[in-house]
Amino acid sequence: MTSSHARGHGSAAGASGRRTADKESLILAGRAGFVARGVVYVLVGVLAVQVALGEGGESADRQGALGQVAAQPFGVVLLWALAAGFGCMAIWRGAGAVLARGSARKVPERLLNGGRAVFYAVVCWATAAYAAGSGGGGSGNAQSQDWTAAALKLPYGRVLVALAGAVLIGVGVVLAVRAGMRRFLRKLDNGAMSHRTRQAVTGMGVGGGVARGLVFAAAGSFVLIAAVTFDPHRAKGLDATLRSFTQTPAGPWLLVVVAAGLVLFGGFSFASARWRRL
Repeated sequence: MTSSHARGHGSAAGASGRRTADKESLILAGRAGFVARGVVYVLVGVLAVQVALGEGGESADRQGALGQVAAQPFGVVLLWALAAGFGCMAIWRGAGAVLARGSARKVPERLLNGGRAVFYAVVCWATAAYAAGSGGGGSGNAQSQDWTAAALKLPYGRVLVALAGAVLIGVGVVLAVRAGMRRFLRKLDNGAMSHRTRQAVTGMGVGGGVARGLVFAAAGSFVLIAAVTFDPHRAKGLDATLRSFTQTPAGPWLLVVVAAGLVLFGGFSFASARWRRL
């Protein structure tokens, strides 16, 4: 009887240990993913500043960022590390979608995590393809126009493209509003930060989140215009979306502000890797 009880206790302890190890692995995966996201956003922001100032020839998007990484010493190794980081983010988001417990109110959050997992899996694959020398599938602008053209040919394609544009605009507005309301602070371990650090992280989260939301909304507006005009060439990738800010009355300075915001969001991603509760 005692021996059976001891075996049962040992089995329970072993299962608990495995669960703890699995949880720690997922936490490490999430932190690696935030680091990879931070690297890309910082590089895209820097490239966008160069575009605004008329310097540099790289596209201000993921392709351009990967090109910058590839140009560094041990660039291929760094690219594979980024791909691994995005893969880790996909796993962490996927776990949040599949393993999350709670009431039916958690369903939208689980669906959102599932969508994010798919997105980061695609980014992981594209980054790995770039590291392997395939170029990652062409420029973001061309890809956006190709996808829009293919969608417009589908039954009710115009409606689908319009809905996609409206969703992007909605996501951008939500991202900007939530950043302005500092909702991200709920997910951070604020007690582990000093007062100055928390102020800096808050500033990066607000400024970066608003800039990121603005870019999403702008990209969505171009997709919506493409649906209304039935012209896939009106859709824009990240690079062309950012360049469009230079055509506003504020000129290139609006792009400088948005680009600085993207750099801030990259910094906030690094902070999330350190202080986010995962």
